[in-house]
Amino acid sequence: MENKAHAMAAGIFVLVVTVMVALLAVWLMRDDTQRDLYDMSTDETVSGLQPQAAVRFRGVPVGKVELIGFDTKVKGNVLIRVSIDRSTPMTQSTFATVASQGVTGLGFIQLDDNGGSSERMVPNDDDPPRIPLKPGGLSKLLTQGEAILNQAEEAGKRMNRLLSDENQAALTAAVTQLGEAASSINRVAKGLEPTVATLPALSREANATLASVRSATDEVAITARRLNEKGGPIDKLAEGGAALASGVETFSAATLPKLGEVAEETARAMRQLRRTVNAVDDNPQSLIFGNGAPLPGPGEPGFSAEGVKK
Repeated sequence: MENKAHAMAAGIFVLVVTVMVALLAVWLMRDDTQRDLYDMSTDETVSGLQPQAAVRFRGVPVGKVELIGFDTKVKGNVLIRVSIDRSTPMTQSTFATVASQGVTGLGFIQLDDNGGSSERMVPNDDDPPRIPLKPGGLSKLLTQGEAILNQAEEAGKRMNRLLSDENQAALTAAVTQLGEAASSINRVAKGLEPTVATLPALSREANATLASVRSATDEVAITARRLNEKGGPIDKLAEGGAALASGVETFSAATLPKLGEVAEETARAMRQLRRTVNAVDDNPQSLIFGNGAPLPGPGEPGFSAEGVKK
């Protein structure tokens, strides 16, 4: 009888402990967070996304996926319903994408906001507002997969043409020519070594020449400064030029008119002398008999042997 009492007490104890553990688990797992329902509709594939998947706003957990099914309002679309914490800043410009989590490939909903609107969405659990669902990275990759494969195929064809026998022969010839050019450059470099060795001496001579030119330039500058000084040669030459110009002006004003008069008188005397010489040439006896009419000669009217005019 006593053993049965102990067994019943142990059973009751185990039952009480079990109930207490269950109540503690329920208390620990209780969720007092207030959430609002939102819908997303898409015609894209949502592979990897499961109910109870996480919903994150810019990486911060804000909710979970409640259900995934077909959209009754848009034929053929997939409907995703999520519950999101009421404190999340859900605005009219908020949008969603389906992202993959790490290497597991499990999908989750990533929320973001482009800042186009500050007006908050009005939650309504009877008719939840809809969040635009944009294609994610995986969807874009699947969409562009065919184009990528076509580009890869075209690249393979071009690679085959590039590695054809003719191109390989041309490439081999080019490499050979490049080697010959390198050998020629080495020979030219060896031939230039004596010239390069003389460059330091040429540099020293050039420096000496430049120093001489610099010294000569300094001397020319000093000479020019001395020539341009007040009372210097150029200043005196300018004063002499001014005096010469004054003398020329005086000569032109006083002496030249008198010289003109003398030249004019000399011209008149020369004209008279020329007329006299011409007259003497025509009548030489005028030097003896004067300028009167000449006596008639033999055979001329009025000729007289005694030289008397009849």
